Amino acid sequence: MAESRALPPEALDAWTLAACERLGLDRAEVSVPLVLDLARDIAHGVARPAAPLSAFLAGLAAGRAGGSADEQERTVRELVALAETWEPEQ
Repeated sequence: MAESRALPPEALDAWTLAACERLGLDRAEVSVPLVLDLARDIAHGVARPAAPLSAFLAGLAAGRAGGSADEQERTVRELVALAETWEPEQ
């Protein structure tokens, strides 16, 4: 059996710090719970594959709007609201 690539919860902080350092981001400006809640809501309200895509889109939109914590939260709220009313075309 192949080794699991799943990240244990205790490793999330280390991964986040390493990713922020690599990308030149301030770790203090990254709300992990916000992103995880977004991914959960999109995965359950739309589809699992939409979760990482939506997280990327939220980050891109928030960054283009200035990247503040308020912009991050606003962007996530917009996507969650969309997911709550999402009805795919038949």
